[in-house]
Amino acid sequence: MSKWQELDKKYMMHTIDREPVTLVRGEGARVWDENGREYLDFVAGIAVNSLGHCHPVVVGAITEQARTLIQASGWFYTIPQLRLARLLVENSCLDQVFFCNSGAEASEGAVKLARRYGHLKLNGAYEVITARNSFHGRTLLMTAATGQERFHKPYVPLPSGFRYVPFNDIEAIKTATTDQTCAVMLEPIQGEGGVNVPDDGYLAGVRAWCDEKGLLLILDEVQTGIGRLGSLFGYQEYGVEPDIMSLAKGLGSGVPIGAFLAKKGASVFSPGEHGSTFGGNPLTCATACATVEFIIENDVPANVRKVGRHLMEGLKGLQQKYPFITDVRGRGLLVAIEFDRDIAFEMMMACLERGLLANLLKPNALRFIPPLIIGESEVDEALGILEAALSSGGS
Repeated sequence: MSKWQELDKKYMMHTIDREPVTLVRGEGARVWDENGREYLDFVAGIAVNSLGHCHPVVVGAITEQARTLIQASGWFYTIPQLRLARLLVENSCLDQVFFCNSGAEASEGAVKLARRYGHLKLNGAYEVITARNSFHGRTLLMTAATGQERFHKPYVPLPSGFRYVPFNDIEAIKTATTDQTCAVMLEPIQGEGGVNVPDDGYLAGVRAWCDEKGLLLILDEVQTGIGRLGSLFGYQEYGVEPDIMSLAKGLGSGVPIGAFLAKKGASVFSPGEHGSTFGGNPLTCATACATVEFIIENDVPANVRKVGRHLMEGLKGLQQKYPFITDVRGRGLLVAIEFDRDIAFEMMMACLERGLLANLLKPNALRFIPPLIIGESEVDEALGILEAALSSGGS
């Protein structure tokens, strides 16, 4: 254990079991530890570093804005915030935006907005239907929104107002809908819950049901947004439009920023009903603006589609060779492999020893969420390391 890891053990709350690596530098899709060892990074800050580590446009935006204005609060107009708002609205189906600091805050703000809508437009309806195996964040309210009992148990009693249904089951949503329902909140693809991909008609069916019953459709795009699935926003992959959408992770390519957007009819907050001291500060907004502009202007989603197909094909090839891989699933550069037994930790550590960072998704599944600018040669390198780990049985 290094001196830095000893400090972690002494001073940090034990809320996560970290991998035994202390990272000190990153560039593109690669990182280096304190001993100078290089790793190919297929975790990307948990789908955060959309342009990789220390991309020049990100570093440039941070540097320039840090010299100019870092924080001003929401009491004043600031140019980076307004530029980013225009960029997101003009490139999406939504009309207005609120900026915050994280995905949990963004999704909680989305639920808060839906409850306000229910109070004003739906006779006080306040319940939100979410899916089992979903993940919406770690605030107390978003822990309650998350459809996984293991996250609930340590914190009962949880805030009320959520009903859980199986993912990819429209009829279950219909059955769960009551006169107290104000919204349905779903991830286009469930990320933390297992990279669970719905049938092609699922979201369209949910959209139709919400329209029929006058409910809001909230899409949690914290992980799927900003190019991750091969389009700027995940909803575009499924031909639907949400009433409210939450974003974070890849929005700032490493800086902590979140946002939720709404169509004008759902944007019912009045002054004083929501706010954030740090949300939308000039530093993070300037960085996010540079990130999103680069993704759009350079058609990064096209690279995601191309390289994502290459990754999927390579993983399916490994599945043919190693039948204990029972599933390869995902879309774009949000991909998982599942095993027939609980060996994912051993496989992750075997990859780590060989210079590849992968994400332990479940005891029997690994997730691959590399930077969106990754190339096919780097995918081939990762596949080679993974195959070596698979052939070694994790040793």
